[in-house]
Amino acid sequence: MSTPQTSALRLRRPDDWHLHLRDGDEMGAVLPFTSARFARAIVMPNLKPPVITTELALAYHRRICSRLPAGAAFQPLMTLYLTDRTDPAEVDRARESGRIFGFKLYPAGATTHAESGVTDVRRVDRVLERMSEARMVLQVHGEATDPSVDIFDREAHFIDAVLAPLAQRHSRLRIVLEHITTAHAVRFVRGARPGIAATITPQHLLLNRNALFAGGIRPHHYCLPVLKSEADREALVAAAVSGDARFFLGTDSAPHSRGAKEAACGCAGVFSAHAAIELYAEAFEAAGRLEALEGFASKFGADFYGLPRNTDEITLRQEPWRVPDAYPFGPGELVPLRAGETIAWRIVP
Repeated sequence: MSTPQTSALRLRRPDDWHLHLRDGDEMGAVLPFTSARFARAIVMPNLKPPVITTELALAYHRRICSRLPAGAAFQPLMTLYLTDRTDPAEVDRARESGRIFGFKLYPAGATTHAESGVTDVRRVDRVLERMSEARMVLQVHGEATDPSVDIFDREAHFIDAVLAPLAQRHSRLRIVLEHITTAHAVRFVRGARPGIAATITPQHLLLNRNALFAGGIRPHHYCLPVLKSEADREALVAAAVSGDARFFLGTDSAPHSRGAKEAACGCAGVFSAHAAIELYAEAFEAAGRLEALEGFASKFGADFYGLPRNTDEITLRQEPWRVPDAYPFGPGELVPLRAGETIAWRIVP
C-alpha cells in the first residue's frame, strides 16, 4: 500500500463482507457501484421471499452475474436465510454448491424483511452443529427484538443473552457479528474465543446518533442497528484501525427507494455502495491510520473466510467530489450517504 503522505492510495482490491443487492432492476442500478470497487461480496439473502435454499441461492447468483457490467471481475458470495424450519441437510447442499459461504441469522422481526427469521436460536441448534462440522460461517444480525429493551441497548442485550451462550454451546462454529455498533460489541469480540469476528460499516465509523436528528429527522441515516453514541463510534474506529484481524470491512449497504425511506414508517438501511471504500478511507485518514486500511479492507475478511487474498489493486486519489443528490433506482431513485456533500477521496482507473 502506498504511504499516507502521498495524495494517491493504492490498495489490494478489497472485498465487502456484508452487502444488500436487492433484485431485478433495482439490483441492476446498484451492482455497478460495488463491482467497480470490490472483488467479492457476501450477499444478503433477505429478499421477498427470502433465499432459504441452495436452489434459490444459485438462481439469485445467476441473476446477479447476468446484471454485471461488461468486463466486471466480481464474485458474489451467497448466503442462506436461517428460519426455524431450516433442514440441517441444507448445510451440506450449500457447502457442496461451492457458491454459498454462510447462513444469516436474523432474529425474527429485527430488521428489513426479517419476518421469517429465527424466533428462538435453540430451534436451529441442529443446523448450527452441522455448520460447525462443515466449517460454514454464521453471519449474525445481533439485536434483541423484545420491545421492552431500549433500542440503543438491543445489541448489547443480544450479545449477552443470545450470542455469548450460542458461541459457547457451539464452540467450533465460525461466527461474524455483523455491523457492530457499540463499545460493548468491540469488547465482546476482543474477548471471544477463536473463530469469532465482526464487520463494521462506514456509517458507524463516521456518524453518531446525533446525525439522525441534525436539522430535523434524517431518514437516510436510519439503519438497524441504529447509530449509537460518540463513545461507541470512537470504540468502533479504534477497533477498525487497530490492525486486529477480527475486525473487517462490511458495508451493509442497503438501498431503498426515496419513497420507502421518506415515509411514515421508513425502511431501515443506509446506501453507501456508491463511495464505500472512499468513505472508509476518510475514516481511517481522520484517525491518522491510513496504513491500516488495507488489512481491514483487503486481507482480514478473506483470511477469516478461508479465501485467497485478491492480487489486483485499486487506486484512490485525494480529490474531493460532490455526491449526487440521488441515483436512479429501478422505477424510482435512492438517496446515498452524503448526498449533496463532498467526499475527500475518489477511486480512479
